[in-house]
Amino acid sequence: MKTKQHLVRVLVLCLATVSRSETVDTTVLAALHRHGISPAPICSDEVFVRRVYLDAIGTLPTAIEARTFLADHDPGKRQTLIDRLLEREEFADYWAMKWCDLLRVKSEFPINLWPNAVQAYHRWIRDSLKTNKPYDQFVREILTASGSNFRAPPVNFFRAVRDREPATLAQAVALTFMGTRAEHWPEDQLAGMASFFQDVQYKKSAEWKEEIVYVNLLNVTARDAVFPGGTCVALKSCADARIVFADWLTRPANPWFARNIVNRIWAWLLGRGIIDEPDDIRPDNPPVNPELLTLLERELTDHQYDLKHIYRLILNSATYQRSCIPVSDRPEAESNFAHYPMRRLDAEVLMDAINQITGMTETYVSLIPEPWTYIPARTRSIQLADASITSSFLELFGRPARATGLESERNSEPSGAQRLHLLNSRHIQNKLTQSDKLRILAKASHPVDQLYLAILSRYPTDEERKIISGRNPRDLGAELAWVLINTAEFQYRH
Repeated sequence: MKTKQHLVRVLVLCLATVSRSETVDTTVLAALHRHGISPAPICSDEVFVRRVYLDAIGTLPTAIEARTFLADHDPGKRQTLIDRLLEREEFADYWAMKWCDLLRVKSEFPINLWPNAVQAYHRWIRDSLKTNKPYDQFVREILTASGSNFRAPPVNFFRAVRDREPATLAQAVALTFMGTRAEHWPEDQLAGMASFFQDVQYKKSAEWKEEIVYVNLLNVTARDAVFPGGTCVALKSCADARIVFADWLTRPANPWFARNIVNRIWAWLLGRGIIDEPDDIRPDNPPVNPELLTLLERELTDHQYDLKHIYRLILNSATYQRSCIPVSDRPEAESNFAHYPMRRLDAEVLMDAINQITGMTETYVSLIPEPWTYIPARTRSIQLADASITSSFLELFGRPARATGLESERNSEPSGAQRLHLLNSRHIQNKLTQSDKLRILAKASHPVDQLYLAILSRYPTDEERKIISGRNPRDLGAELAWVLINTAEFQYRH
């Protein structure tokens, strides 16, 4: 009986998600209609399965996963796949990586963390995402955190900044949780917000590199502070002003809080924000579709800050599932989401995809010796907690240094050096030629199909089969893999 009731609840939830996703589409289509732009058609299953794996979990589907999805004739299979991906371990891995970029999770220079603290901070972030902690709770725990940087992970937010001035802390809060660049504010406006963080203090302990972040309530004096919107508030003595700010920030009516995160998620999944850039929200940078942004804000607050609800809503929409081939060449088509934008894979995702295809591993290095003296060989790039743990490949392909917390710090623009590395570096050639996995695939039944499914998540076209037909497919493993990973189809989200 309980099982039946659970299935009924799941069915109701699925139907509600589809209905709300259609509302998203209606809002997008209305804007396109005003501009006289036709949307691109819905993408094929081959394109969708690869796209949603990469966007939702930063991981390429395996040949078996791609084949199973393509062979499934259930009309609801896309929604079923989305629900399944949001529960996978890789979801937490990938989005922890994204959040660590924003929260500047890196050991030592230029960020003032230490590997023990980085490890604890990353684990807390990942666990929060895995359990789908409500977003307002996640942010509140960061903003009001006190204690040891080793034992109270969220306090590292107050250490992962260039200095410890109240204005610097206010700027970090504004950028991360309001999506706005407070360094451009009038001086008195920044000072008013900085007042909420002027009581944050730091002290050393007997443990090496441990630091305690705290507010000494006995020394807190009554004073005035000003919220970013201009409202003045009287702060009481012997009270943590950060709590007052967190209460204001996370309330549903706040004009920045929900707007910032839904705009970021939209940008992460669709290549650009409704307000673009997603961390540059200001009055003279209005949303391209205000109704869409308001709709997503309301969905988040109505669902108690459930971030997975927003992911599910966007991923199930026809807007997300459109072809990347534009119907119109007008610039308004891209800015109004008439088609899915092609984007190069993140450095970590690209490296993991190559290793997944070849069955090989990557060697990482760090200038910080402890506790990262040993990094397990099977560690994936999206699982790396610390930006100081890196490789020449990750550096070359634009992994961010996590020094600023800006989205633009990640550089996904292609370069000649990157193309040459994939074409003829010893690093890539060794992965291909020494791959037992590719040799096994080449000897399997229908080896060309297996290789295409493993690398491009689709079957080869008739024309591609013709080109390959003159070759012995059992000799093609590394060679065909080399050709396919050097295509734009492999290197880009599309």
